[in-house]
Amino acid sequence: MAQKPVLISGAGIAALLLARSLQRARIPYRVFERDASIVFRAQGYRLRLSPEGLDAIEAVLGPESFQKFYDNCGKTGGAGFAAIDPLTGETLGGQHPTVSSEALTSREGKIVGISRGNMRTLFMEGCEENVRWSHHVVSYELTDSGVRAIFADGSKSEEGSLLVAGDGVKSAVARKLSDGKIKVFDLGSRGIHGQAPTTAFKALGEGVFRFVDETSNPAGKVFLITNVRPDEMNDPNVQFGWTLGASPRVIKPPNEDYTIVGKPAADIAKSLTASWHERVKPLFDNMNEKESAFWKITCSDPEGVPEWKNEPRVTLIGDAVHAMTPAGGNGANTAVRDSALLGRLLAEAGGFKEGLTAEYEKEMRVYGSAAVKASYGQAESSFGVKIDASTQLLQGEYTAPN
Repeated sequence: MAQKPVLISGAGIAALLLARSLQRARIPYRVFERDASIVFRAQGYRLRLSPEGLDAIEAVLGPESFQKFYDNCGKTGGAGFAAIDPLTGETLGGQHPTVSSEALTSREGKIVGISRGNMRTLFMEGCEENVRWSHHVVSYELTDSGVRAIFADGSKSEEGSLLVAGDGVKSAVARKLSDGKIKVFDLGSRGIHGQAPTTAFKALGEGVFRFVDETSNPAGKVFLITNVRPDEMNDPNVQFGWTLGASPRVIKPPNEDYTIVGKPAADIAKSLTASWHERVKPLFDNMNEKESAFWKITCSDPEGVPEWKNEPRVTLIGDAVHAMTPAGGNGANTAVRDSALLGRLLAEAGGFKEGLTAEYEKEMRVYGSAAVKASYGQAESSFGVKIDASTQLLQGEYTAPN
């Protein structure tokens, strides 16, 4: 009998890296993504890869494919964040409170990063024929010997041996599987991602920079992070990105629609930084407005990944099980660890077997919970966010269909 495929909901970085793991192990799989293509939506800010994240990616891709991936990553000198006062343009040092002691290097003494879009494209190589676009998974049903994904139009997938949800913070599969125990909170803080030609960054020099403005906006703190890579500085085909964030209620997208892209986001970014120094202003004066996009800060319960009754045929990876704030860069690195772990267990077993998802979830809960707690703690101190009784629940409740 032909082996039933592993069904994967979502085509984000965790889902596509798991697909690569299954492809390499010659285990059949299908990926279902609600978007119409890989370039359907804005790809978000640049991701910094930790030693653990790089190790996980290397374990999945193997030596040759990993080298190609690593060659596509940007490498920046410096051990951690350098701080620039956005109002004076002064480079700060010593024990200034905005200078982070966080170590950012991961390999060869360099800070390694890559855009989310490039990462997805590289992970998907060789998997294209198994990706089904415009397939929005909204639920699942168990069969006598497998599982089927249920799509938004009411149709169902072929029978699979296992369903893995890697479809983000609003995963319907996660809500059903955990019976609402996985809770994701909207922390009320919004940000803006932008891009500008490399020439706009020349006055900064090489490094990963953090700017913090605590005085010019009465509503609260505004901060910016960017990465200047000297090897790409003179390439006219490259644009560097920056990420602007703020305390809750400082950045307000029109109609609270954070999916808006383009000029509305660019205009707010320029307004919030109008008083910033001429050393920094080129990042906004020369920005590619059409690439501007809002993002919101969400986080799973900082108490960690909850326990739920294990379902052998269904499990979760990435933001679907442990959503994190951008503080500390934990989210993507933890997501690829999920893919590497689950992919290894499936490869060692030659496909699905009883007890496999329980083994995966037991190990994932340990490092996943630690990462969520660390991410929330850093966001609490950096962004001024707080989960309390008034915090809006983005995802959690689950009501079984009639």
